[in-house]
Amino acid sequence: MSAKRAVSLKDVADAAGVSVTTVSRLLNGSLQLPPETKQRIDNAIRDLRYQPNPHARRLSRGRSETIGLVVPDIANPFFATLVAAVEEEADKRGLALSLHATLNRSGREISYVTALARNHVDGLIFVTNHPDDGELAALINQAGKVVIVDEDVPNAMVPKLFSDNEQGGYLAGRHLADHGHRRVAYIGGPQEMISTRRRSQGLERALEERGEPVRVIRYEGSFTVEFGRQAARRFLDEGMPATAIFASSDEIAIGLIEVLLAQGVSIPDEVSVIGFDDVGPLHLFAPPLTAIRQPIRALGERAVALLLETNWQETESLSSEELLPVEIVVRNSVAPPSKS
Repeated sequence: MSAKRAVSLKDVADAAGVSVTTVSRLLNGSLQLPPETKQRIDNAIRDLRYQPNPHARRLSRGRSETIGLVVPDIANPFFATLVAAVEEEADKRGLALSLHATLNRSGREISYVTALARNHVDGLIFVTNHPDDGELAALINQAGKVVIVDEDVPNAMVPKLFSDNEQGGYLAGRHLADHGHRRVAYIGGPQEMISTRRRSQGLERALEERGEPVRVIRYEGSFTVEFGRQAARRFLDEGMPATAIFASSDEIAIGLIEVLLAQGVSIPDEVSVIGFDDVGPLHLFAPPLTAIRQPIRALGERAVALLLETNWQETESLSSEELLPVEIVVRNSVAPPSKS
């Protein structure tokens, strides 16, 4: 026995007494019909149990109804939270999400941006975590609908969405200054990254507002647990040259604290510590870690809105930068400098 033939668009059109084009345009939302005509088509769809082919519908509309999200690492809690927020917002808007993890490699980033240019997705939310030599920016400018989130790709003329990194550094610096700290170690990512520079600038501005001599020691590397460990060992080898440390990511803070506690350094009695991101369970640390909290879920939701609502024909909107506010979550890892 042969398999039953699937009901086609022509079957629906014949049953409703209209053309195939009329049914197709009604289903893709490009045609308004008199109520009685629409009812006949609806009845035919119901009676015949017609199931529209979503792939064919997407082709007829000239779009995929899928957006892309490129992140460096889905194992990192920061990026995992961002992915979840983008996924939920896309789903609310009836869109599918195509997720790509680059392992923070430029070659993989370039291949995913190239896929956008080939119309595999309707737009791309792009997150990098390393400096660009210019090749990626040029490709993004050619690709079209891209929104850059979290870290900058300099010279890419597309909408950009960041947390207010400078304000985050300022809040950390003010909190340390309020406790009497004048010598602070700043442990950040690569100097070329916008987050590294702006958080450092905010930290210095807050400390200098007190009008007293300030010393900021910088250790710059990567936003990883391992770099946090390396920075902590260097800090100890140099004789703990600061009374407080500002670690500019959860991952750095985890590696830092691991080494300090293993070496018997008491937090905050011997050195105070502030983190950045506050996406991990920092309240479970001993002591609970004070941190600057990024609005990660809001970043994901707003990124989807920017991608869908930007007028991509309007040149002015293609070089915009939007900042979302951060906040300080005060716990128990900061105290006045030790007298000793």
